[in-house]
Amino acid sequence: MNPLSIALILTGVVLNAVAQLLLKHGANQLGADPFAGRSMVQNVVAVLSQWPYWLGFTCYGISLVVWIIALTRVPVTIAYPMLSIGYVLNALIARFWLGESLASSGWLGIAFICLGVTLVARSPSNG
Repeated sequence: MNPLSIALILTGVVLNAVAQLLLKHGANQLGADPFAGRSMVQNVVAVLSQWPYWLGFTCYGISLVVWIIALTRVPVTIAYPMLSIGYVLNALIARFWLGESLASSGWLGIAFICLGVTLVARSPSNG
């Protein structure tokens, strides 16, 4: 993979991971069961009044455009497994930003993901 392809894939993955974390942050701000006893309109207003959702939606939109550009340059058999990097980023950021925990078996799984992504990226068919 050339540097531009790598940059596009990583940018798409990072934006997607950030979007997920922003949505989680927004959900945390809404509380445990924010939609109980509310109408659909009230639910939509509750979500749209939170800045993390807006920023998360924006990150998703940009990541979609970047991902489409990446797919024009990288075979899907290489690009799609790279999305797994998002799991790693989300776990690390959730740990340090949101204070979530992960068992040692989870960290071992993340190590396997990193190994798998490395193997896929280094495969001879990566164009």
